Amino acid sequence: MDEELRSLADRVRDEARSGPDGPAAYERLLATGDREELARVLTETERPLWAREIAAFRLGCAGDRRAFETLVLLLNHRDPQRCVSAAYALARLRDPRTARAAAALATNALRTAYALHPVRLLTELRAPETVPALITTLRGLLAPDNPHWRVALACVEGLGRLRDPRARPVLEAALDHPRLGAAASAALGRLA
Repeated sequence: MDEELRSLADRVRDEARSGPDGPAAYERLLATGDREELARVLTETERPLWAREIAAFRLGCAGDRRAFETLVLLLNHRDPQRCVSAAYALARLRDPRTARAAAALATNALRTAYALHPVRLLTELRAPETVPALITTLRGLLAPDNPHWRVALACVEGLGRLRDPRARPVLEAALDHPRLGAAASAALGRLA
């Protein structure tokens, strides 16, 4: 069991124990090598979220695209730990739809509070959608009193890592932001 799966398993263990068949189902989902069994968990009714999360994570890490929809839903979940696990699996899934989905989540102004992990995933993917999505997201977060400065910081750091000159104007605009200025300066120093 790799470190990320172990972390997920530890996190959902208590949830799994709360149901009548939970402990046995939990152990089965962690142990099975049968992708069909894991895929059924994603479509069967009345399966708890923890079970769907384990199944989607394992399928995603194995490159099975049937996990895509569930992982995208988890990427946009209010629980940051679920988002982290989903982003990890989506990065390994290698589904061409992933970058578009992450860009849509990152740029949705109504869901900015949950955009941190989609932004980080976009940076990791380095897809054609990445830089435009990070620029759009950051541009909407530059007000000094914006409560989502961590998302803005992830955009700045991502744009610096990507070294795309299209980011220069928005990074220059971020220089005056009290929480983003130092990171924006560093990112500008990395641009080509």
